[in-house]
Amino acid sequence: MLKALATRAAQSLRKSWKQHLTTLALAWASIVAVDTWRTRDLPQGPAPDVALVMAQSAGATAPTTLAAWRAQHPGQAVAVHFWAEWCAVCKLEEPSIAALSGHWPVLGVAMQSGNAERVAQVQRQRGMPWQTAVDPQGTLSRSWGVRSVPALVVIDAHGQVRFATSGYTPEWAMRLRLWWAQTMPQWKALLPKQ
Repeated sequence: MLKALATRAAQSLRKSWKQHLTTLALAWASIVAVDTWRTRDLPQGPAPDVALVMAQSAGATAPTTLAAWRAQHPGQAVAVHFWAEWCAVCKLEEPSIAALSGHWPVLGVAMQSGNAERVAQVQRQRGMPWQTAVDPQGTLSRSWGVRSVPALVVIDAHGQVRFATSGYTPEWAMRLRLWWAQTMPQWKALLPKQ
């Protein structure tokens, strides 16, 4: 009986593979369309150099700029991760960002999550190892076109925004984007000049 059921299922799949392929293609096109719409205002081209106020332990702050932070990671692609203390999806994504920050430079931007002391406290409590800039009013996030969190912006070693996502992004997709941003300029350098 089980063998007959398996045989019927295989025959059905063979007969309707085009329908399944069409369904998958439509689902993929829908996902791409929604993601394109959600990220329409995120930066493209050169990464904007913005002033940052970094949250330090014990609630102290340290002013810097995005360019200065990137200069601490020469020759590397970096990720800017916009998150909020109150965001449930951000909380779900935290283990992925923590794992990512062990291999790639990650700069967090705490959007509308309180002052530096509150952000530092949240990071300690949740075990968030990445550096974070404080954005208590959401001004910095809005200047980047971030309307909702979480959002991830990948910047290559030359300061170009290569990828921007909004909403939950799986860890493998984050790593793939960073790897691509890191290797893409090297591949272009190998191509003959026209």
